[in-house]
Amino acid sequence: MAETEKKAALPEVVPIDLNDPKLFINRELSLLAFQRRVLEEAQDQSNPLLERVKFLAILGSNLDEFFMVRVAGLRKQVLAKVTDLPPDGMTAAEQLAAIRKVVIDLLTQARDCLRNDILPKLNKAGIHIIDYSKLSARQKETVKDYYKKIIFPVLTPLAFDPGHPFPHISNRSLNLAVLIRDQNNQEHFARIKVPDTLPRLLPIKRSSGSVRKDGTVPYHHYFVFIEQVIAANVESLFPGMHVIETHPFRVVRDADLVIQEMEADDLLETMEENVRQRRFGSVVRVAINENMPSYLRKILMENLEIGRNEIYTVKGHLGLSDLMQLYQIDRYDLKDPVLKPSIPEVLKIDPIDGGIFTAIQNQDVLLHHPYDSFTPVIDFLKQAARDPDVLAIKQTLYRVGRNSPVVSALLEAAENDKQVAVLVELKARFDEESNIEWAKKLENAGVHVIYGLLGLKTHSKITLVVRREGDEIRRYAHLGTGNYNHITAQLYEDLGLFTCDEAIGEDATDLFNYLTGYSDKKDYRKLLVAPINLREGITRLIRREIENHKNDGSGRLIFKMNSLVDSSIIQELYQASQAGVQVDLLVRGICCLRPGLKGISENIRVSSIVGRFLEHSRIYYFYNSGKEEIFLGSADLMPRNINRRVEALFPIRDLAMIRYLRDTVLQTYLADNVKARCMTHTGTYTRAKLSSKDTPLNSQLWLLALRQRTQEG
Repeated sequence: MAETEKKAALPEVVPIDLNDPKLFINRELSLLAFQRRVLEEAQDQSNPLLERVKFLAILGSNLDEFFMVRVAGLRKQVLAKVTDLPPDGMTAAEQLAAIRKVVIDLLTQARDCLRNDILPKLNKAGIHIIDYSKLSARQKETVKDYYKKIIFPVLTPLAFDPGHPFPHISNRSLNLAVLIRDQNNQEHFARIKVPDTLPRLLPIKRSSGSVRKDGTVPYHHYFVFIEQVIAANVESLFPGMHVIETHPFRVVRDADLVIQEMEADDLLETMEENVRQRRFGSVVRVAINENMPSYLRKILMENLEIGRNEIYTVKGHLGLSDLMQLYQIDRYDLKDPVLKPSIPEVLKIDPIDGGIFTAIQNQDVLLHHPYDSFTPVIDFLKQAARDPDVLAIKQTLYRVGRNSPVVSALLEAAENDKQVAVLVELKARFDEESNIEWAKKLENAGVHVIYGLLGLKTHSKITLVVRREGDEIRRYAHLGTGNYNHITAQLYEDLGLFTCDEAIGEDATDLFNYLTGYSDKKDYRKLLVAPINLREGITRLIRREIENHKNDGSGRLIFKMNSLVDSSIIQELYQASQAGVQVDLLVRGICCLRPGLKGISENIRVSSIVGRFLEHSRIYYFYNSGKEEIFLGSADLMPRNINRRVEALFPIRDLAMIRYLRDTVLQTYLADNVKARCMTHTGTYTRAKLSSKDTPLNSQLWLLALRQRTQEG
């Protein structure tokens, strides 16, 4: 009886609803939290001065893109009265209100950092941005001469009156709102676009000098903002008129292309037209100075068809992204040390001896960029283009940039009568124009160019080379986490694998057949391919870890990615934590999972590293009761990646590579106490507080030093 009463007294266990909106962080606010971490790098006194300027410019560019895509999408939801809610439960209107509050705070802090900290330090270092009113008489004369010869011929003042409709204000343009009075004492509004074909910061005195050994600066750089020069000379554009006042403003428009692929007769032509139309998207943000009078604000609001919430008042100069111009100054003493990437010894085989193909035959080769050079990837393609035994090259291209040596190698291969098939993703956001240009060039050279699958972006990073070797055919593959872009490969942290593994080669062949032809293949041998089997594969592997933990208590997951958004995967990770599996998540950007919630996610730790290099690789580690498995690839755990993109994750089986990825890469990131920020359950991030006994560990600098020791040793 007593035992029965005791059992009856136990509290009832209430099951936890993993669909509860309180368990998810809003995607947009999480992305803005990442922008705050970027701002922190600009505020960090330990970073070289021009690197801090660079981070401010990156913040400005990131916020522009955030408004062009994410805010624009939310505004469309409000206008369309969309009632569907994200997992966190916030309506589109609630998100817009929260975004505005966060962005205003970010911009205020950024301007304070620039005005009160960075500009004074630049001035002391010999880089001077001078307000026009403080220029010397001689400097003003120099600037005025430049205005007459270079700036004035480019300017086009546009009137606004019954005979002149309000002019179109293009996306990301800087403008001057001008109020003038004619001879009849009538006031008029005019707009002048600040030409983006000229530098935003006009050099008053050019210099390429460097710091002397004693630390002194032999040459100084002097700049003035172009809009101030135009404003000071604006009466030359309105002869016979009196200019009352001028005020700068900057416009950001909706730039998210909506492509009706099913209705497109020619995707290339459709994309070209969509890119042209991008500049006419609705206005999503207008930045103005605080001293712009209300009547000019009203003119802008009425004619740009915006409300007060789209107006952002800024103290100081508009457009942080233009500060990147300063980073181009040849002052290496104010930047991070020059990167000297290494080439693995196994790849240093003379082409006469088979070159890179012989190296890959001997063993799989893992490259870790930017610590390892991107040159072997280019050499792989060049050798394939010139090797008489190579029969075909197939490749996916997402973002390759300008003057691409990768595309040059593909063009050379076509000239050498190789069968070349390239999937150029025309829908790579903000790289559409570059990709359209490359697609045309490749087609003109006789390359088989594919633009992708209907309704899906192709984001996978794969190259397949088919080579005749005696009476057999061997397939060589390069699979990566990053784009085939030789510039960003020096700035982004990524991983790439060279292999001639037969099963991976067969999978790559099947994947290209899926991309170029008609295929409903589901049974890939080693690859996890979205949208086919990637979700099922990741889910299965997480659940396997849960079962293993129940059996032997060894459950361990370490995931490194750019973003974690997918609610179903988040719920799987919550269940892993509830089962006792230790989960470490290295998420650079967006993370909608809340770590550290009692009974739900106390076994999950989330950290984010923002530093010199943009952490871009995706690594998925499963302990698997000691039979460790690691997958690398292009896919983040987001609905768009898993459901609406062609992605590929590939396994790493080589034990030495697994040790490198586990111990040298992942464990170093997890031990970082300098550039890592730990996420709290509220969605905020905190940096480690080091005591005098703690040894600082900057994971990126540690990996750089490791490569340096390897090269020297």
